[in-house]
Amino acid sequence: MVAGTNSSMGEAPAFLVDDLHGEQLNGFDLKNEASKTATVIGDKKYVIGGADDETAFIEVQIFDHNLGEWVNPTVLGNKPLSCKGHSSVLLNNDRILIIKKGSKPDDSTWFLEVETPYVRQQRKVMGTEVVAWSKGVIGNAEKPIVISGPSGVGKGTLISMLMKEFPSMFGFSVSHTTRAPRGMEKDGVHYHFTEKSVMEKEIRDGKFLEFASVHGNLYGTSVEAVEQVADAGKRCILDIDVQGARSVRASSLEAIFIFICPPSMEELEKRLRDRGTETEEQILKRLRNAKAEIEQGKSSGIFDFILYNDNLEECYENLKKLLGLNGHVAAPTKPAREVNLPMDHSVSKIDDKIIINSISPGPEKESKNLIILDVSSLKGGAPGRTRGLNFHAIHSFSDGLSGMDRLSC
Repeated sequence: MVAGTNSSMGEAPAFLVDDLHGEQLNGFDLKNEASKTATVIGDKKYVIGGADDETAFIEVQIFDHNLGEWVNPTVLGNKPLSCKGHSSVLLNNDRILIIKKGSKPDDSTWFLEVETPYVRQQRKVMGTEVVAWSKGVIGNAEKPIVISGPSGVGKGTLISMLMKEFPSMFGFSVSHTTRAPRGMEKDGVHYHFTEKSVMEKEIRDGKFLEFASVHGNLYGTSVEAVEQVADAGKRCILDIDVQGARSVRASSLEAIFIFICPPSMEELEKRLRDRGTETEEQILKRLRNAKAEIEQGKSSGIFDFILYNDNLEECYENLKKLLGLNGHVAAPTKPAREVNLPMDHSVSKIDDKIIINSISPGPEKESKNLIILDVSSLKGGAPGRTRGLNFHAIHSFSDGLSGMDRLSC
């Protein structure tokens, strides 16, 4: 069995014919089962698809030719809903691009990771076969900002100043917790309230960037919560402690890490006492924790930048410079424009370009549309989004000119 295919510019994409079912592999649709595709990578065949039931998830099975048997892998990430058929394209022998047919624009493009660094790491941890889903998103997003510092250093004030001056540019992720709501707290606004068993499973599945147990309850930041801020066209700010920052740094999330440091321990103690909100015992505990956090913040290599909050206004101006704001209001990132992918389409591949060829019936004769999907600048991936997709639509044209001819005009 051939281990993957490559095609250079001008060459037609190569296909593999599987000896078990006669599927057309590593290029695209299965002809005998419209709801499934099969892709061969090395000694494994990945069959993707399932029942024509849009309330279920797309299924993944692996046929291991070395073992001569089917394997049901552990499937990580947010799974795409089933659809009435899809196309699949192998990319770089480590992930499979899935283009769903007849789906909403924001649900049409997915990636099944099979040999990415994240999948290899999870396979090693779990000791079983692993694949992971990642939703494809058009365009890129600004890197999230992780801000840490000891209690009383003023990081909350700095973040509030940033949010007040640039309300359309920045957003907070909503944390998860297993504790019960208090007072007027609303699910999805103040916290995502969840069951402990559910959150523990999602932590094991790699869906959390960081988490901690506080008084018997779990608190944490999910990958999905951060991605939702980016989906809204905003830059996510994470206000977490040093241990949480360490976990985020070890994750697949690309972020900017900033540590806010007091000018001295004496000044930090003065600020804590001036607040008048803690007992003497609590103040001493916070000071002990602060000393350890400052040592880690300066020496751990977690943080990209260290800001000293001696003068609040000066520290805030330095923070803005680090974020590229430079005293002027930058335009917020616009959510990517959605692209409608038709139900009836075929797919081919030339280098880093995916050619989506659709047919639209007309009153006299059918017309064809080409959509070029550029996957040369992908970023991110499971357990979050895969960003960097770039679509180019080519206007309709009637029969008589092939899609490949049109592309080369």
